[in-house]
Amino acid sequence: MTLIDGSTAAGAPAPVREPILTAKKLVKTYGRVVGLDGVSLELYPGEVLAIIGDNGAGKSTLIKCLTGAEVADEGEITLDGKPVQFKRPQDAHAAGIETVYQTLAVSPALDVASNLFLGRELRRAGLLGSVFRMVDKKGMRKRAKQELSDLGISTLQDVTVAVENLSGGQRQAVAVARAAAFGSKVVVLDEPTAALGVRESNQVLQLVKNLRDRGIPVILISHNMPHVFEVADRIHIQRLGKCAATITPQSHSMTDAVAIMTGARKA
Repeated sequence: MTLIDGSTAAGAPAPVREPILTAKKLVKTYGRVVGLDGVSLELYPGEVLAIIGDNGAGKSTLIKCLTGAEVADEGEITLDGKPVQFKRPQDAHAAGIETVYQTLAVSPALDVASNLFLGRELRRAGLLGSVFRMVDKKGMRKRAKQELSDLGISTLQDVTVAVENLSGGQRQAVAVARAAAFGSKVVVLDEPTAALGVRESNQVLQLVKNLRDRGIPVILISHNMPHVFEVADRIHIQRLGKCAATITPQSHSMTDAVAIMTGARKA
């Protein structure tokens, strides 16, 4: 039991949560256009941090700086308490940060297993893999089934089916599963429920919850307020290139969030 002063019943101080990813006073300009104006952010283990904001508020720029698609002009990014500088998305991938963009970037002609390992194909053991570069299709399919099962994805029973034959929600599930498979530190989801129906949106939201339950922190960018308030632990609100406030679904309502986002009120 934690007491009011922060100590435990046994007298030991309560453990302090340390953020897994932080951004401190990030600045990004494009000529005279200010994309980010001193934005700071903290992401903690096992939480869903939603980022909301109107068009042009700096959401995309912030995510690009966190994932290596852009390099901030000023500020610092730390991962596990250590300063990092991502000059390209591959740097973020290598550090354990995976991003699922709105466009998904799946290959429709390839099957589910091949998409999960796209660009990271498993090679067969021995000379077949090291010399002849032969892909271990059996191994990839086995691991793909395991990843889908771990995430609770029951709508994709056959990992040999081509992605072009899947529904929008199933394609999103493949992209999220790929991010979960390789995102050992952080998974970033950019508008994951955009253009999906109610049933498929609910499936994707459940995937987000499953990721959190596995201890994987998630950054969720979304315009859909009900979805944000359903899954987010904290909500980072961007406005005019700055962080207007960081709130929780318990402390503020959807109306409050929209008012802060549009400048109608302060936090």
